Amino acid sequence: MIDREALVEMFENIADQGEWDMSKPMLWGYFFTNSDQDALRDAVPALQGDQYELVDIYQSEKDDPTDEDLWWLHVQRVEVHTVDTLAARNERLSEFAIRHGIDAYDGMDVGPAPTIARPA
Repeated sequence: MIDREALVEMFENIADQGEWDMSKPMLWGYFFTNSDQDALRDAVPALQGDQYELVDIYQSEKDDPTDEDLWWLHVQRVEVHTVDTLAARNERLSEFAIRHGIDAYDGMDVGPAPTIARPA
């Protein structure tokens, strides 16, 4: 679980850089990991039902071929967060991982939301 202090620091760093207005919709990516891809694939419809968009399911590269497989599920959604709403989202996604037999909810990243071209 990502602690609240880490989220406070993340929001402060973003504010210090001054590039993004976090009061506006941002593109949030959320990541899950599992030792096989089946549990991740099985979880996708439930996440899509909650308005998450599937980005990819992919396998980590291995430094050593004997290392155990590690699969990643990346979903995303455009939304506005504060420290508190993001902490609540992380908690819900951690609980989602447990309910769906996924090894871990690994966290999130954020970037600017894509701009939508409007017809002329």
